[in-house]
Amino acid sequence: MAEIQSLILLSTLFFLSVYLLRSILSRTAAKSTALRLPPSPPSLPLIGHLHLLSPALYSSFRLLSDRYGPILYLRLGASRCLVVSSAPIAAEIFKTHDVLFASRPTLAFADKLYYGKLGFVLAPYGDYWRFMKKVCVTELLSPRQLERSQNVRREEIRRFLSRIAGHSRLKETVDIGAELMRLTNNTTCRMLMNTTCSEEKNEAERIRYLVKEAMEVITKICFGDVLGPLKNLGFLVYGKRALDVGRSCDELMEKILKEHELKGKMESNEHKDFMDILLDIQQEQHAAAINLTRTHIKAFIWDLFVAGTDTSSVAMQWAMAELISHPEVLKRVRKEIESVVGESGRLVEEEDIPKLPYLQAVVKETLRLYPSGPVTIRECRQSCKIGGYDVPQKTSVAVNLFAIMRDPQVWSEPNEFRPERFLASSSKQERIETNTGQSFDFIPFGGGRRACPGATLALSMINTTMAALVQCFDWKVVGEGGGEEEAKVDMQPGQGLTLGMAKPLLLVPTLLFDPFGASI
Repeated sequence: MAEIQSLILLSTLFFLSVYLLRSILSRTAAKSTALRLPPSPPSLPLIGHLHLLSPALYSSFRLLSDRYGPILYLRLGASRCLVVSSAPIAAEIFKTHDVLFASRPTLAFADKLYYGKLGFVLAPYGDYWRFMKKVCVTELLSPRQLERSQNVRREEIRRFLSRIAGHSRLKETVDIGAELMRLTNNTTCRMLMNTTCSEEKNEAERIRYLVKEAMEVITKICFGDVLGPLKNLGFLVYGKRALDVGRSCDELMEKILKEHELKGKMESNEHKDFMDILLDIQQEQHAAAINLTRTHIKAFIWDLFVAGTDTSSVAMQWAMAELISHPEVLKRVRKEIESVVGESGRLVEEEDIPKLPYLQAVVKETLRLYPSGPVTIRECRQSCKIGGYDVPQKTSVAVNLFAIMRDPQVWSEPNEFRPERFLASSSKQERIETNTGQSFDFIPFGGGRRACPGATLALSMINTTMAALVQCFDWKVVGEGGGEEEAKVDMQPGQGLTLGMAKPLLLVPTLLFDPFGASI
């Protein structure tokens, strides 16, 4: 991330004279208004508060909020941003004024990329976004569809366990984060595009690589987006790479789309996947609320890949790290699984999860400490008041989920891994049974109408996978020198849009329970 910080510093100095003039004009205009803005740290004449931020935005925002309060105002060059770090104020945004904050800021480079704002994540709030969310919730994430896709998840988890068991027999080191990303990607691939995305064609591997590349380059460009009149500079530096990745994504999506169209003409579609459903909607435009193009379909599918691949795998990696760092918790989870599965000699299944409250508490505590998206960004569509302060139209609002779920005024020992706080006997658990919007102390998937619609699916996948990993394997940490003795997990978080681990989690698995017998 040093190159990003250097980019910001050099670009600011290079355009000093232009930026100074704009800053003076902006300040003159600001003085003519009588807005009651939230507290703000001291700023520099040209860059505002940019010097106070690091690529780990959630950490920078938390440090500023600890000093200046739960709602503060930052000037990022010519842009303005509100930072929210408390549950009551988040409730005003996600509940009281949900519609006013239902859009995301328009990124400077969005129109230059292949899919731009045609996807689901960056689309402005309106008819198109509402229609696509409805399709996602009713067709992909409905209880009926989730039940249908249960076999896909079961098969992919078993394939994943089989690979880990193979490494165990050979006493090989496993990059568990990479394997978990492979699992979530393959599962998402099959749920969205069924048999077309196959291992034989290497499409799942290709998608996994492109998702990783896309996340890296978008992260770098996003930091250039805060440079006010220089916001296009990030795209000038990283634009070629972004376009190359976008072109590769589009070529792959187009290939898969054509295969689906051909399949639809030659076969009866008794078991339609999500791409088939979108193609049906496109062909029945008279019944659709919007004009769905093939670019819309490709962009929507790609957004679901990005959302479904990285976030769940990151959460499971953190859960593994915490379990290994707390062996007493690991033993308790294993004992709970044994009490449910018994001596049947079977693998723990998705249907067993409701009977495993401590496992669920472990997953919730992991998501509390390490939300995959630590900061969620919204934009004020209309001037309003939040926390008693004025919020001008077009102001970006960064809700720091990381800080909210580690607030010492809400959580006792907020930085400690304590799954017990989520058990039924806990008064805290009574308030946060599920992310219903009634309590905003626990919001790992965001809040309001723009919250992650796949939260139920993600929790099911994380819980089932973690249960299987605990039931089937014991784990040893590989030290920096390659040895296993006395090695500890490096719990340092990384930097970027998602809250991943700074270093790969390298483990040596020991097979405890073999649900496949000699067939592996």
